[in-house]
Amino acid sequence: MNENSKTFLLVLLGMLTAFGPFVTDMYLPTLPAMTDYFQTSSSMVQMGLTTSMIGLALGQLLFGPLSDKYGRRLPLLTALWLFIAATLLCIFATNIRQFIVMRFLQGIAGAGGVVISRSVATDRFAGRDLARMLALIGAVNGIAPVVAPIVGGTCCDSIGWRGIFCILLGLGCLLLAGGFRLRESLPREQRSTVAWSTLIRSFGTVLRNRRYRACILQLGFAQGVLFAYIASSPFLVQQHYGFSAFEFSLCFAVNAVAIGCAAAFSVRFRSSEQSTRVGCLGMVVFALAEALALASGCGFWVYEGLLFALLFSMGLTFTSSTALAMEAAREHAGTASALLGAVCFAFGGIVSPLVGMGNTLLSTGGVFVVCALCSWLSIRFGLRHAHRPAVAA
Repeated sequence: MNENSKTFLLVLLGMLTAFGPFVTDMYLPTLPAMTDYFQTSSSMVQMGLTTSMIGLALGQLLFGPLSDKYGRRLPLLTALWLFIAATLLCIFATNIRQFIVMRFLQGIAGAGGVVISRSVATDRFAGRDLARMLALIGAVNGIAPVVAPIVGGTCCDSIGWRGIFCILLGLGCLLLAGGFRLRESLPREQRSTVAWSTLIRSFGTVLRNRRYRACILQLGFAQGVLFAYIASSPFLVQQHYGFSAFEFSLCFAVNAVAIGCAAAFSVRFRSSEQSTRVGCLGMVVFALAEALALASGCGFWVYEGLLFALLFSMGLTFTSSTALAMEAAREHAGTASALLGAVCFAFGGIVSPLVGMGNTLLSTGGVFVVCALCSWLSIRFGLRHAHRPAVAA
């Protein structure tokens, strides 16, 4: 079997990883225009964001077992065809209810790319090679939710909300072409041959692995820090500190660099476990400092400096903890990847509304601290007696 080059896999898997965040976040700057177009309330338009995140979480639980049973390539191509169809229907939706339903399907389809990208990486690589490949995936996974609104905001004035979805459609077509070139990474003899009822029980098998469970909890709470930042920063930077939308986009870009650099730097640690522990401890320190600074009414540069350090610490854990989780559940890579992605998106969906409760300065700092502490505790106690990186078959 001819294998794809490492360069091709780096590009394709990186793009597939960005798929989910771009599906959820890229059209955010167009929400006011969509409210006018569909002649509905802002809360109804925002339901499109909620349903896409639900689709991304549920879709990973679907495509993970599918990829273990039928290989990686066929489920990926199915997901990409579904994404193209759902995006076309979003573009031509005549009312907000049609749009919301299609966003749900779009989220499910986007989940296929996200979950299968990690599974392909786990099939093809191991040890430090896997950690390096997942460093790219972790960097993209950390940067994409931050970059997507910037891209959408840059384009929305000239091409409108339909233009944003046309860009997503083009991305889907490009990935479909890459999917056709992708060689199957899971040989037929290594696929799951058990009944669906047994396959579903594999979720329980994976979750009983203490090492894997600790890693996905750590990633979930770290994702909570990320989404708390994304949800609160427009209000803090633009309304509280008085910056323009363009200046706000620049801050987003700078912070995206922090996450990406941290994900790349994490492979320089002696082990993935060391990188995760250092990143978690850094999150706790800088989350506490940020919460105190916000509560005392700090200036913008104090807020931004501490935030940069917090996001850098968080970025250290994205790559390393993903590598630890996938190594721990190698025998069930598709299921493990599905659970990992579903937990992360679920945590993001839960945390995002919390920063808008009461005083945004206080609620944001509080969410940062709680998520950072829980992330550190997950690793501190979850890995204490869990040293065998395998899941029983």
